[in-house]
Amino acid sequence: MAYTQAHLDALEAALIKGEKRVSFGDKTVEYRSVEELQAAIRAVKRDLFEQAVDTGLWPGAPRQIRVATRKAT
Repeated sequence: MAYTQAHLDALEAALIKGEKRVSFGDKTVEYRSVEELQAAIRAVKRDLFEQAVDTGLWPGAPRQIRVATRKAT
């Protein structure tokens, strides 16, 4: 499932309010514990990051370009 920023916002809002039930659209999920809700937030953040890397919105690993020069004789 592709998550959106709205999914993350809904999860974080529920955590801030101390709720364990999150509704988004026509679906409602009730988490058993705060830890489970935090794990869901981490999973959504990870998925959003992976989507950003896949679409090129977030750069991947930095590239190194090495240049070697010599003095002409």
